[in-house]
Amino acid sequence: MSLSDVGNLMCLPFDEIEPGEPTEAHEYLIQFAASQLGPEGRNWVPLIVKETAPDQYQVIGNAFIYAVAAEAGLEEVWCIIADDAPETAAIAQALAQETLPKTNLSAASREEIAAAIDYLMSQADSPLKGVNQASLVARLDDAPRQYWKNLQPITKLGCRITAGKKLKALEQVFYLTPEPLPEVVTDRALLESLNTQQLKAMAKKRDIEGLSKLKKADLINLLVAA
Repeated sequence: MSLSDVGNLMCLPFDEIEPGEPTEAHEYLIQFAASQLGPEGRNWVPLIVKETAPDQYQVIGNAFIYAVAAEAGLEEVWCIIADDAPETAAIAQALAQETLPKTNLSAASREEIAAAIDYLMSQADSPLKGVNQASLVARLDDAPRQYWKNLQPITKLGCRITAGKKLKALEQVFYLTPEPLPEVVTDRALLESLNTQQLKAMAKKRDIEGLSKLKKADLINLLVAA
């Protein structure tokens, strides 16, 4: 393959193509699609492949098509030749809906948060059923999520998200890239997202005395006022 082949649609021998990540499609769907093709058929939806050696390729997108071609016994398959950059494979899999997108909650806009939540709640078996969607989006948007190291603070937002299946559902579509905490924190919402140990460490740095018997609410009030 020459560099000019990148982006081209080419018909390649099937035995020159190695599978990539396997499809999660059920065998029934693979068998049905293969029966429509037959051994002389054409895969009108092409594979996305990269070259791994001279005349050797690997699937990076449309793994379902590869499984169907194998089941149908195709000798040649139509392929789009891609480069071998990791981001190219990620794009191909996203376009083929082979990976679930994840949104950076640390920096996401309200619209991006709303779209992710709407996707989760639209699933038939979603554990978020019964959660007020508008309230959850609003509270996430207002929260100091740029400092979160995990999604656990969501359980403190008062939007019926628990640390079980509901939180795990949110982990399917959100990830975090936390910023370091400011030296001095007086924002109540941010302080409430921290644990008692973290609050005491902050109070100690600010020379607040008598910390041993203080509860979380007391520590927050002191840090807000200090």
